Amino acid sequence: MGEKPVMVVGLDDSEHSFYALEWTLEHLFGPSPPPFKLLIVHAKPTATSAIGLAGPGGADVLPYVEADLRKISSSIAEKAKKICSAKSVNDVVVEIVEGDARSVLCDAVEKHHASMLVVGSHGYGVLKRTVLGSVSDYCAHHAHCSVMIVKRPKIKA
Repeated sequence: MGEKPVMVVGLDDSEHSFYALEWTLEHLFGPSPPPFKLLIVHAKPTATSAIGLAGPGGADVLPYVEADLRKISSSIAEKAKKICSAKSVNDVVVEIVEGDARSVLCDAVEKHHASMLVVGSHGYGVLKRTVLGSVSDYCAHHAHCSVMIVKRPKIKA
């Protein structure tokens, strides 16, 4: 029997991506040995992309923005590990890769020969998706593996 296939789960700091991780662990990683090697990938934005075109004095804030982004990425990785541990999934690797989430996730699929990519859906409407770009939509069209988009159920008020 060969190695287990790799599953990549894309994670950002949104409730939607953490929901996707929890859903995946509950539904695909049961009490028996997990069917996949689990790789969680977080795309850390670059400091320059986070502040955009700051103009004069922008370079002065870059080190502070970079430090904040590193701190946020570390807390996302720690939270992911705690969620996995709580679900008794201990054989997990968390990677933090700098860059645009779309490219980072598709590159991770290629690099690790993943057979599945899991991403959460923010549930943006057409306008927001057009302006911001949809990571899940991009990955569904460009990742060289099966892509599962996990949506949080709408809460009825």
